[in-house]
Amino acid sequence: MAGTAAQEPRSPAAAVADSRESPLARDGSDAGLVPSIPSLFASGPPIRDALTTNSSQIQDETVEECMPFLNGAGHDGCNVHGIPPLLRDRHVNFLQKQLGLLPSMFKGADPSRPWFFYWCLAGLSLLGEDVVEYRSRLIETVRPMQNETGGFAGGFGQTSHLATTYAAVLSLLLVGGDEAYELVDRRSMWKWLCSLKQPDGGFQMAVGGEEDVRGAYCASVIISLLNIPRNLSSDSPACSAGHTDLFGGLLEWVRRCQTYEGGMSASPGFEAHGAYAFCALGCLSILDSPHRTIPKYLDVPRLLSWLSSRQYAPEGGFSGRTNKLVDGCYSHWVGGCWPLMEASLRGPEGQDDQHADHPLTQADNSLFSRNSLIRYIFCCCQDLSRRGGLRDKPSK
Repeated sequence: MAGTAAQEPRSPAAAVADSRESPLARDGSDAGLVPSIPSLFASGPPIRDALTTNSSQIQDETVEECMPFLNGAGHDGCNVHGIPPLLRDRHVNFLQKQLGLLPSMFKGADPSRPWFFYWCLAGLSLLGEDVVEYRSRLIETVRPMQNETGGFAGGFGQTSHLATTYAAVLSLLLVGGDEAYELVDRRSMWKWLCSLKQPDGGFQMAVGGEEDVRGAYCASVIISLLNIPRNLSSDSPACSAGHTDLFGGLLEWVRRCQTYEGGMSASPGFEAHGAYAFCALGCLSILDSPHRTIPKYLDVPRLLSWLSSRQYAPEGGFSGRTNKLVDGCYSHWVGGCWPLMEASLRGPEGQDDQHADHPLTQADNSLFSRNSLIRYIFCCCQDLSRRGGLRDKPSK
């Protein structure tokens, strides 16, 4: 499998990017040197379709919008590769502000409150900040969101939902501490998860709600992190199909979400999407080692081809779907797929150590261009105002 994967198509950005450009974000700025910016980021796409459509026109406008930023416009102190620094302090201030009082216009987003504090806490943690100081506030915020019937809602008095339960549980784990861990009612959580488990193997997002691959991923994370018993309750809808385990039939259900393009859809028969690919791969990697589950249940060459096509040149970022524009958020969703794909190709942990010539051990032969993604995030996605934060693209 590893030998086959090395022949899979690479993204346009990976194919053209200068392989000598590697420590991009780590080099300090040098005012005495003129930044050396690879030609890929200084000119239009090397390949163009002669047919003009609305999609191609919007794509051209996006390239035109990003090009000045890829060449260092608006940034101070770029390094020798033309990459600006991470505006860490501004981003920290932005995230801390979102954990405070929000304007009244955010009332409409009340059901999404767990996502607000999860993304902020996760971002602060990744930036090296200690989030323990938020423990007491988080516990008091989350406590009324937990329903007696199990799971967490987006707010007080709302219906429990797997997405908000996922965000609430991970937030509690980020702040840590026995009080945070003990807040979760694992018995009612188990009962609620059993009620979401469906005869076809998948999970609904809420009782009576939609069934999609987000449910498969969120449920897998929650069950594994909280060490939830996997035996099904006798009243679970899945019992009618003979299932006895919360994970029964789930791998087979995820397999049916792969589309003719090679990507993964929300549920069987729908369009492939980057975030759903992350959820599918995450679910498969939780249920067993990725080098076993991913090649067994998915068509890996087709999935690699689809994922590689999500990275564009010259922008360097990822799109979420075919014929869509690059978007900073897919640095997480599509970017998060690549470590799982590489783990599936490399085999058990440590196997590569004995094969230094393995293609995936060499950064220049990666299946996507890390350097191009670094350039897009640092050059195009950082809000250059004092507000800080990251954005979809310069105009967003």
